[in-house]
Amino acid sequence: MKSYHKELWMEVPSRMDFVNITRDVSRALDESGIREGLCLVNAMHITASVFINDDEPGLHADYKQWLEELAPHNPSHYQHNRTGEDNGDAHHKRQIMGREVVVAVTKGELHLGPWEQIFYGEFDGRRRKRVLIKIIGA
Repeated sequence: MKSYHKELWMEVPSRMDFVNITRDVSRALDESGIREGLCLVNAMHITASVFINDDEPGLHADYKQWLEELAPHNPSHYQHNRTGEDNGDAHHKRQIMGREVVVAVTKGELHLGPWEQIFYGEFDGRRRKRVLIKIIGA
């Protein structure tokens, strides 16, 4: 069994946005030489997410609106922000959207459904953050 890892660095200029990282993950898989196995893609920050869904702008706008309704950016609303932070909402948004995804690797390709794409979700942007790609297999 082989193992490969790579880190992607993200700097999203807005407070909340979604970045399609499917091509980056596919490139890492190509670099790994692994043909059969599993690929973990993991946000390495507690105010960011990795998730799989459709790359459709209306859906992304709906997600942003829904997340803002569930956890509005209102610094006085969160006890966490009493520590001097202003990102209590971002922690909640990350919890809803998830930390990581695992994708099967089959014949050297990411084994995704017809419309599935991998996204980095940023909820407290404007600074550098990491995404870990870890691939194991043969």
